[in-house]
Amino acid sequence: MGSEISNAAIRLDNIVKSYGKHDVLKGVTMQVNKGDIYGLVGKNGAGKTTIFKMILGLSEYTSGSVSIDGSQSRKELFANRSKIGFFVGSNFYGYLSGRANLEYYAAAKGIKGKELKQEVDRVLNVVGLTGGKENQKAKGYSLGMKQRLGIGNAILGNPDILILDEPTNGLDPQGIADIRHMIRRFRDEFGMTVIVSSHILGELENTADRFGIVHNGVIAKEITQDDLSAKRPEVELTVSTDNLERAKSILAENGIDILKEGKEKVTLEDYYFELIGGSAE
Repeated sequence: MGSEISNAAIRLDNIVKSYGKHDVLKGVTMQVNKGDIYGLVGKNGAGKTTIFKMILGLSEYTSGSVSIDGSQSRKELFANRSKIGFFVGSNFYGYLSGRANLEYYAAAKGIKGKELKQEVDRVLNVVGLTGGKENQKAKGYSLGMKQRLGIGNAILGNPDILILDEPTNGLDPQGIADIRHMIRRFRDEFGMTVIVSSHILGELENTADRFGIVHNGVIAKEITQDDLSAKRPEVELTVSTDNLERAKSILAENGIDILKEGKEKVTLEDYYFELIGGSAE
């Protein structure tokens, strides 16, 4: 258990968040390991954004504890929050260009002089806001460009930990695929630990290594890609025929190998609805 905790980039223990008599979070315990892409899964209103606010210190929790990169005190927790970049909604100035917005936020993060221009150039390239797009006023950006600008702000300074709240919300399939590739690059190339939330379960399944399922203010379950694989049924043979036994017999008699054999996939969406109830239909 000790080694598991030491590998934690972020750990929440029994976090309760109350507004008056209403508990939004009812004892959230979760762990995000270093180097993981962690998917936070849950329907709207389940508490995903509130969890992010507890991690970031944007709202105080009622009880429980938060640790970032092994912090043991409130002072260490405050200091280690500087290691986090976050995208929780698109915060930008519409009358400024994309570049000017990033320059403003880079300066606010203490990046100065030649390093500021170099860092802004790097980030614009990473998020794909180049070729003149960076000089357009942000108010004229498409939704996809706004999402990219918000993510660009989050990765300024190359943080150790990146939090992305619904980064693919409202995007078309190409935009979703682009964000997915970006997230993998953040981990694989830049060494970031990434936490990403979404209610698009199929997309999150294609992105994350590990998942926390949020339901009714708690983490109902934490699972890995291996856990999903373990729930898949025994291997079945699929053939394009209306007479399976005859097809198998003919193939065997003629010494023809079965070319495709595998397991039926249990998706993250299947697992989610099995755990909390409901249906994807």
